[in-house]
Amino acid sequence: MKSHEAYIKRCIQIAKNGLGTTRPNPMVGCVIVHQNQIIGEGFTSPYGGSHAEVNAIQSVKNKTLLQESTLYVTLEPCSHFGKTPPCSFLIVEHKIPCVVIGCQDDNPEVSGKGIAHLKSAGCEVVVGVLKNECKLHHKRFFTFHNEKRPYIILKWAQSKDGFIAPSSKNMQGPVWISNSVSRQLVHKWRSEEHAILVGTKTVTEDNPSLTVRDWTGSHPLRIVIDQKNKLPRTLNVFDDQMETLVVSEEIIDFENPIGKQIADLLYQRKITSVIIEGGRRTLETFIEENLWDEARIFYGKENLINGIQAPCLSKNATHENDIASDRLKYYYND
Repeated sequence: MKSHEAYIKRCIQIAKNGLGTTRPNPMVGCVIVHQNQIIGEGFTSPYGGSHAEVNAIQSVKNKTLLQESTLYVTLEPCSHFGKTPPCSFLIVEHKIPCVVIGCQDDNPEVSGKGIAHLKSAGCEVVVGVLKNECKLHHKRFFTFHNEKRPYIILKWAQSKDGFIAPSSKNMQGPVWISNSVSRQLVHKWRSEEHAILVGTKTVTEDNPSLTVRDWTGSHPLRIVIDQKNKLPRTLNVFDDQMETLVVSEEIIDFENPIGKQIADLLYQRKITSVIIEGGRRTLETFIEENLWDEARIFYGKENLINGIQAPCLSKNATHENDIASDRLKYYYND
């Protein structure tokens, strides 16, 4: 007999199919097991569509088997009416006798209410199987509800001698430190996050698009820090590929630390995650205010000799791997 852990691992695995499409909902995975055989699976549909539990139940061909099955799910089934009916109600309706849950939902609209509803209907409920793994999987969702801010990812590339850009350049546009494979990976990351943020200098010097060009997926909301709101609207970030939010002195107070203000602004707009791509001052703002959850840093093989120093983290890399000629290191702010 397979353990509860094996089926929850499968739930986490299939849940990742919803990465970048379910926000602001969590990307949940669900598996239905009958006599040690998986008879149904589902993950959260793009926002506004069916939840994982609904998709899993609908995938079961012989619905009579549900009354003798166990439903596994990464996150507590909802018990409130939103874009879709409550999942806990559907589970009860189909008389599924046992529900195994990875972790409880911290959203005040749910938090324990789905579990209570299942138990009151006579379901056997097991909570906390691979709890830490499930919480890590739902890191964006939990950060948003518990910290009242988006999950914040810092990203930059630096040369072998520690610079993120040259001191000066002859023309507008980026000076690539990372290789083409790494740059494609960054576009994949953009498709997975709700928003992308850069500072004024990055926009004026590099004229980036901040879109998903080398990957298939949705463009993130573009956020540009522009204190005086004077950036020319002819720049690429103001094209019609995606909305751009300009953070100016009309919105926040630049006389006070701006990281927390921006995090609050994004929370109010229900932005669940943001990847911050530069420049140095913008990255350091969030580092100094200790407003970051994860950093992904590419280390190139070439030297720039001089230039703009890369930001510094007082953390050790959690893990690292090679991306062609680059070294990619991941850091987590515990």
